[in-house]
Amino acid sequence: MLVIGVTGNLGTGKTTVSQMLVELGAKHIEADEVGHEVLQQDKVARRQIVKAFGKSILSSSGEVDRDKLAGLVFDDKEALARLNRITHPRILNLVRKKIAEYGRQGAKVVVVEAALLIEAGWKSQVDQLWVTTAPEATIVQRLMKSRGMTEEQILDRLRNQMPQEEKAKQADAVINTDCSMEALKARVTELWKQLPV
Repeated sequence: MLVIGVTGNLGTGKTTVSQMLVELGAKHIEADEVGHEVLQQDKVARRQIVKAFGKSILSSSGEVDRDKLAGLVFDDKEALARLNRITHPRILNLVRKKIAEYGRQGAKVVVVEAALLIEAGWKSQVDQLWVTTAPEATIVQRLMKSRGMTEEQILDRLRNQMPQEEKAKQADAVINTDCSMEALKARVTELWKQLPV
């Protein structure tokens, strides 16, 4: 079984590339969804997060409100590091379990989609690292259209992420998504055909 890590900065098309791989036959694990599972199901993690950030991050039903939490940590590197120290080991543990489960089911290729794959030190967990990239202007256009974010919000978040060039240096494959869907699909399919499986 081959594990491909798909990473890239905000708005660079990680999910699109991952979905194309699923269409080609890969199994998919999305780290953000796993993080959501951790927040919902891991009571110890939840307690630690509330202790670290206060009860203001809870929704009226007592769940961790991810938007409130994101609002607190996105502009504060120290707070984000504190959150990551609580959640990343738990997310990685769940990701490993899911990879093992797909292995037992006979999967040939598993895609782990994670925005912070390199930053979290998970590179050793994957056999190949694919990095999606796009010009800043394209990212801004995409996110203003798809998420209704302002240009300032987008640029702030991008400034807080590892530069694309740094991620690309560590990649086995770099996928520039500033192209037509057809061209992107052709590039992903070409890389798929080269996989040693």
